[in-house]
Amino acid sequence: MPEAADVLLNLLNLEELDRNLFRGVGSGGETPTRIYGGQVIAQALMAAYLTVPDRLCHSLHAYFIRPGDPSKPVIYVVDPARDGGSFTTRRVTAMQNGKQILNLAASFHINEPGWEHQHDIPQVPSPEQLVSREDLHKKFASEVSEKIRVEFTRERPFEIRDIDPRHPVDPGKASDINHMWVRMKAAKNASPQLQHVLMAYVSDYGLLGSALRPHGLSFLKGEAMTASLDHAMWFHAPVQFDAWHLYTMDSPFAGGGRGFNRGSIFTEDGRLVASVAQEGLMRPITKT
Repeated sequence: MPEAADVLLNLLNLEELDRNLFRGVGSGGETPTRIYGGQVIAQALMAAYLTVPDRLCHSLHAYFIRPGDPSKPVIYVVDPARDGGSFTTRRVTAMQNGKQILNLAASFHINEPGWEHQHDIPQVPSPEQLVSREDLHKKFASEVSEKIRVEFTRERPFEIRDIDPRHPVDPGKASDINHMWVRMKAAKNASPQLQHVLMAYVSDYGLLGSALRPHGLSFLKGEAMTASLDHAMWFHAPVQFDAWHLYTMDSPFAGGGRGFNRGSIFTEDGRLVASVAQEGLMRPITKT
């Protein structure tokens, strides 16, 4: 079997069908029942990048419209909205069965100088001091239902080390602040564009979980229907995703069946390279 990282890189290798028209693989991502949101974002951003060869994305804004079917390919239609002197704009529509599953707008900017400031990286333990999520999942595998055990323990394409890991099934209430170190060794020597695409893929991983923490909820307990509703991301600098990055997340609000989440992504030496915001569905499941 191919390694998980190879599977992910293959997912991002889109087939060009025609000018501004691309096809991506639906299967192989983070969830077997529907296409993982970060996968559709990453493929849509890759489709946009294939039409913008000379500058990097600085922001993207996406709406998830329908759940994707992993058994079928996804068609990406790129609208070359604007090619300007400093900024380029693309709109991407992801389609399955003739219906939209995601809309994404992305803006690309030339590299130019300007004033600089940033917030400091939070003071947390280094990744070398922490246990990998893969090892934690193996430790708790016997407490997870047999139905999802294989998916729960399978190899991921990236490494994660949680600062404050919770029990996966019965986590208890905790602060909404949620830190994790993440890297993908297979990203080494990847192009600047692919580095951004890989980070966009990971940016949807664990973000909605921040809103679950204050309520002691788990994705595995069947207490809440969850799904990403929208996703925004700002790239502040080029990325080298084979090195450790701290993804620090929080959830300042939940209500009305939705949770709002924010994230900042820092290099290990403290440089802020990306910011993220997302609202997700948190609908209580009433058991009869």
